[in-house]
Amino acid sequence: MTHFHDLGLAKPLIKAIDASGYTTPTPIQARAIPKLLTGSDLVGIAQTGTGKTAAFTLPLLHQLLDYDEPVGARRCRALVLAPTRELAAQIEENAARYAQNTKLRLTTVFGGVKPRPQIKALEPGVDMLIATPGRLMDHISTGALRIDRVDMVVLDEADQMLDLGFMPTIRQLMAKLTRKRQTVLFSATMPKQIRKLAEDFLTRPVEVSVAPQSTPIERIEQDVQLLERSEKRAALRDLLAPREMERAIVFTRTKHGANRVVSNLEKDGLKAVAIHGNKSQNQREKALAAFREGSVRILVATDIAARGIDIPGVSHVINFDLPNVPEAYVHRIGRTARAGTDGVAISLVEPGDRILLRDIEKLIGRHLSAFGAELEIPKDAKRPGSGGGGGGKRGGGGGGGGNRRRRPAGNQAKSGGDKPRQGNGKPGGKPKAKPASGESGQSKPAGAGQGRRRVRRRKSNATRVGS
Repeated sequence: MTHFHDLGLAKPLIKAIDASGYTTPTPIQARAIPKLLTGSDLVGIAQTGTGKTAAFTLPLLHQLLDYDEPVGARRCRALVLAPTRELAAQIEENAARYAQNTKLRLTTVFGGVKPRPQIKALEPGVDMLIATPGRLMDHISTGALRIDRVDMVVLDEADQMLDLGFMPTIRQLMAKLTRKRQTVLFSATMPKQIRKLAEDFLTRPVEVSVAPQSTPIERIEQDVQLLERSEKRAALRDLLAPREMERAIVFTRTKHGANRVVSNLEKDGLKAVAIHGNKSQNQREKALAAFREGSVRILVATDIAARGIDIPGVSHVINFDLPNVPEAYVHRIGRTARAGTDGVAISLVEPGDRILLRDIEKLIGRHLSAFGAELEIPKDAKRPGSGGGGGGKRGGGGGGGGNRRRRPAGNQAKSGGDKPRQGNGKPGGKPKAKPASGESGQSKPAGAGQGRRRVRRRKSNATRVGS
C-alpha cells in the first residue's frame, strides 16, 4: 500500500501531512503526485471528494521549496484558478495547512470583496496564488499583478468554469503565461470544449482518471419522490424535521427559489440558511460557518455550492428542484458520503421534470424511480428551464449550469471581480483576436514566443530527504 512517505515529498510537507492525520494517499493523489513532481503536464479526471486538491497543491508546494530567489514584487510562481470563491478559499485553507512548516507565501483573490487588501497582499509577490478568473483579470489589468513568471498553473474544476462562462477569460489568461511552464487541468467531466482546452494549452500531458466520469459515489443511497408542485413544500418539511436528519443541503434551481425555500422552512419551524450568487461574500461566509459549526443544520443552495464546498458530516442531499444538466446531479449528491461515510440523496420530482429524471438515469446507468408507466414521458415533453441557469418561466440565475455562456451567478458583484469576460477583458466585449494557438489543435500552449524563455534557478536536490 502506498504511503505519503513514499511519494518523495519534502520533509516539511510530510510533517504537515502527519500532523493532519493522513497516512495513505487517495487513488488520485497516489497517481498524480509522482507525475507532477517530475514536472509533467497533467489532465486529471476526478470528482470532488476524491482528494484532488492535495493531489496538485502538495507537488506544487514541493517544487516551490526548490527556489532560491524571491519571486519579485507583484508576481507569483504557482497559479491556481478556481471557478468560485468558496472553492478558492477552500484550496488556500488546505494549501496553507500543508505549507505551515515552510516560509512560502500564499494568498487568494476573488470577487465580491474590496480589492485593496488583495492588492496589498500581492505587492511583495507570492509563491502560490489561488484566484477566480474575473478578479484575477482585474488585478492584471490594473497592474497589481504580473503573471509573466508563472512556472506552474492549475485549472481546477475546468468543466464548471465552462458552465459559468469563464472560457474566454481562461484562454486570455493562459495566453499571457510563458511557454516554459507546467500546466495541470482537473475536471469532473471531459466535454469537448475542455478536451480542446487541454489540447491547446498542455504539452504532452499525462492523463489520470480515478473513476468513471460522472458516476455517483456508490455509498450514497439515492431515492426519488414523485410529487405535484404543491406537495413539495410539505414533503421537504417532513424529510428535514426528524432528528436523524443530521445535516442536509437542499438544492434549488434558482436563487429566488432558494430564498423561498428558506422562508417556508422557517415558517415550518426549521432553521435554514441560503447560499447563492445574490448573497454578499460576508453573507455566504456566515451561512457556511453556521452550517459547518452545526448551529444551522439545513443549507439551501443553488448549484454554485455543488462543487466548491467540502463540509464533513452532510448526511442528506435533497434536490428540491432537479438540475437542468444531469452532470450537476452527480456533483450535488457528492456533497454527502464523503471520507468513507454513507449518505442519502432524495429528489423531489414533479411531473414536468420527469424528462430531467430520465436524463439523470441515463447518465448514471441506473433507475432511481419505481413508478413504471407513471414515469412515461410524453413525446412532446420539453425540459423545464432548458438552456441552463433555471431559464424559462422559472427565471434565471441559480440553476443547473449548461454550456451556454452566461454571467456566473457565483462570482458576480458590484465591486467587480468575477464576471466572465470576452477577449478584450471587458464584460461582453468583442474579442480582439483569437488566442495564439487556441484554434490550432496542436498540443502546444498558447503564448509561445511571448516573453523570453527562462531557466528556473533552483537549489540542488542532492540533499533533499525523501526525494
